[in-house]
Amino acid sequence: MRPYILAETNWKEIKKEPFEVAVLPWGATEAHNYHLPYGTDVIESDYIAAEAARKAWEAGARVIVLPTIPFGVNTGQTDILLDINMSPSTQAAVLNDVLEVLNRQGIRKLLILNSHGGNDFKNILRELGLKYPDMFLSSCNWFQSMNKSEYFENAGDHADEMETSLLLHLRPDLVLPLEQAGEGRSKKPRIQAYREGWAWAERNWSQISEDTGVGNPKKATKEKGERFFEDVTNKMSRLFVDLAQAKLNDLYE
Repeated sequence: MRPYILAETNWKEIKKEPFEVAVLPWGATEAHNYHLPYGTDVIESDYIAAEAARKAWEAGARVIVLPTIPFGVNTGQTDILLDINMSPSTQAAVLNDVLEVLNRQGIRKLLILNSHGGNDFKNILRELGLKYPDMFLSSCNWFQSMNKSEYFENAGDHADEMETSLLLHLRPDLVLPLEQAGEGRSKKPRIQAYREGWAWAERNWSQISEDTGVGNPKKATKEKGERFFEDVTNKMSRLFVDLAQAKLNDLYE
């Protein structure tokens, strides 16, 4: 039993703890090239949240990790078999119910640990922040927290070398041999503004990628994944500790 994982602990134990921060991992259920499981984002959320919470707990932060939400925004993948979409309005409803409980029970800090690029919680948290003014609501994208080029040779953002290396470290039993993986080639927008990144339009996934991957996974290794996992969970745990120690009436300097 890990006392910082809500799904594993029990009422006898949690009644003793003055929890300071609730962490809500949020993933997605979607195709990840030919070689990675549909639950890749969920697996990453589970393991990164748990390991970061372990480190934070050992540093004295009273963090509780809530069960991972397994569905994310997949509105650009409607024609890819069993990519499950959860609309932003549904995410807002789920978050509202979670926050209502936390607020009523005196846990005033929430961090969404996001594991899926299609999820964007900023506007949802802005709106819910007005409803729960005594709470501190935040989110982070763990996959943007590190300079990936220091760990991996090939760039990408979906079923790429980074995600494949992580899964080779965390759940190698769910990864097919890399010779079965597609190369993750992706098409770029023809319109210059979208190529430059200062204008945005949703990608139609089946039009940009033949294998659903974006980024070549062929150079992924377990060792790269292990190193990256250690460093990213160190950084996440620091955030957990900082949030636990933060005074909500003194957040700025």
